[in-house]
Amino acid sequence: MTEMVQIPTLDGAATIPAYVARPQGAAKAAIIVIPEIFGVNPGIRQKCDKWAAQGYLAVAPDIFWRFAPGVELDPDQPEQLQEAFGYFQQYDPTDGVYDIEAAIHWIRREGVAKVGCAGYCLGGRLAYMAAARTDIDASVGYYGVMIDTMLGESHAIARPLMLHIPTADGFVPPEAQVAIHAGLDGHPKVTLHDYVGLDHGFAAEMGNRRNEEAAQLADRRTQNFLAANLA
Repeated sequence: MTEMVQIPTLDGAATIPAYVARPQGAAKAAIIVIPEIFGVNPGIRQKCDKWAAQGYLAVAPDIFWRFAPGVELDPDQPEQLQEAFGYFQQYDPTDGVYDIEAAIHWIRREGVAKVGCAGYCLGGRLAYMAAARTDIDASVGYYGVMIDTMLGESHAIARPLMLHIPTADGFVPPEAQVAIHAGLDGHPKVTLHDYVGLDHGFAAEMGNRRNEEAAQLADRRTQNFLAANLA
């Protein structure tokens, strides 16, 4: 079953729209699917639906709800890609972490104790931030942007984090990738996977960016990682 819900913010002053996909029967755990800069579009909803089919409660919060509620963009359309970049410039990722924490609280009120996340692009950065700033049980980030600027927070990561890093990512240059490896390779809670020669967005559900073989590999790794750490 799928539905749109309104999740109260941490201060209770507003609500965050979120797409929710529920499994048949009791959820074994929950996954917060953190969108790219394109909103809760068909690809993000499909990711949620896949998690629900595996027995998880899946929740995709509308991260741009403060200034572009309900926006859904297609990265294969140049004008929509530019629109998305504009939203990214407006966005405060600290607000995003508050929204993720609000989602964690809502999920636990729904009776699901274990909560993980899988985030993409900007959502990949938010997955890293959630690992450092919240009590989420496990986090996965795909091609997270600007993580190299936040390595000073890595000491606060107390629960498992996995990052998928395409080595030809046009938004995460080689020097940033070197910094991420230098800062996180030795961290006991962090697992890094490189995808040689692949670009940003390779695990998108649909569209021109997807690399089928690599997407399936990364998603298998994610599924196994979250299953192990949300049991």
